Amino acid sequence: MAKLAFDESSSNKETSRGYAWWFSGDTFEQAAAADRKPRRRDLLTNLVSHPGRLTILYLVTLIVIATFLLQSPLSTQSGLSTSGIVAFFTAVSALSTCGIQVVNTATHWSTFGQGVILLSVQMGGLGVMTFASIVGLAANRHLKASQRLLTANELGTNKLSEIKGVLRVVLGTTFIIEAITFIALFPGLWRINKGDLMHTSWQALFFAVASYNNAGFTPDIAGLHVDSWAVGLPILFSAFCGTLGFPVILNLVRSAKQHRPPRRWSLHTKITLATTFSLLALSLIWFLAVEWNNPQLFHNADASSRLRIALTAAVMPRTSGFDPSVIPFVSEPTKVFMSAIMFIGGGSASTAGGIRVTTFAVVLLVCRSAFTGKQDVNVFHKRIAAQTRMTAVSVAAACLALVYVISLSIMLVTGATFSAALFDTCSAFGLGGYSVGVAQAGNPAALTLLAAAMIIGRLGPMTIAYAISRPQHSEAVRYPVEPVVVG
Repeated sequence: MAKLAFDESSSNKETSRGYAWWFSGDTFEQAAAADRKPRRRDLLTNLVSHPGRLTILYLVTLIVIATFLLQSPLSTQSGLSTSGIVAFFTAVSALSTCGIQVVNTATHWSTFGQGVILLSVQMGGLGVMTFASIVGLAANRHLKASQRLLTANELGTNKLSEIKGVLRVVLGTTFIIEAITFIALFPGLWRINKGDLMHTSWQALFFAVASYNNAGFTPDIAGLHVDSWAVGLPILFSAFCGTLGFPVILNLVRSAKQHRPPRRWSLHTKITLATTFSLLALSLIWFLAVEWNNPQLFHNADASSRLRIALTAAVMPRTSGFDPSVIPFVSEPTKVFMSAIMFIGGGSASTAGGIRVTTFAVVLLVCRSAFTGKQDVNVFHKRIAAQTRMTAVSVAAACLALVYVISLSIMLVTGATFSAALFDTCSAFGLGGYSVGVAQAGNPAALTLLAAAMIIGRLGPMTIAYAISRPQHSEAVRYPVEPVVVG
């Protein structure tokens, strides 16, 4: 025992016969210094570990691939290459699920090109964050803590262990609703196409995917067959479900399974449904009251046709963009009203864009509390957290400034009126899918500005904010999960 020497310094940890070196003071000092020293991280590591940047990278990659495929002669019926700006704008419009078209989908694009558009709509509609999470799951078998927390915030769950289950529900719900829409559309399209099985099947599939994902691309030359309840009604219901958002659908499905009454629904679900139905009723009343005596819009139309057209105009402008034939005939006040509706958009983590209905609702509740002199913001007997209120006001203000700047820029480069520039900008940002003529193949500057608005509308301001923020060591603090999803 006398020959055994115990060197308790950290430099002798390999040769020491004991563990006394682990408790030496210089060991702790070196470990603390190593923790304080910033680690060098390559570009790929920075992207993968940062959910916002990974999401943007994912969308940009899809845009590049879709643009390349749409530029190919295989994508056009004429066999000629499409111009780069048209291919780029169409790819962004499809992946953002906006649906603004600068060329006729049925006459310009071949079956291969339409297939590229349809696949882009599907991948964009499932959600940039959802697919980015699936990529992370497939590559790493697990998600980083920051990725899971941001995904939880987007999908409306507050438990990290639920993310995989939520993703399965999202995929399952999407394909089930699209399958139901396909079946519901088939009889009406079968009669319209006079028994052409292949053409009917393709149109039913295209409309089923495009309607749920709220993208206004149509595979028939004449546009959507809105003169038929058998076709128009399933599309309306499917588009409406797409605007609710995955958190609401998930909460409704779970509540139905557990037989929970509406009063036990989540606060996010209650706010989304209440605001959505209020906006829908307001749009329907506005359209019937203001446009009822419009001879160009309701020429020789009976009461049933007027109601159907009004219902389509009330639902579609918020996100879908189907049946653009009504836009040239509506009055200027209605165009301004539709711009506001498209700016609000649909539910959080949905196929819709805009500032989201929850953000709009929280802003209204904040204004109500401020005007009544109350400190807290309460709704449905629950208090909305201060962080959620601050986020909602910040998102609304930033997006309003963004739309204003883009509208002014479009006016400068195209000479369009403010109402026209505002309409197309709100349509692009809110993924509404309508245009009053600003979005044209001959206006590359306007198409670039509108494409930027669509990308921001698809990603959402919160994802972009996370992407440009500095990484934090305490990611759980920087990525909070609130009971109401905004932005």
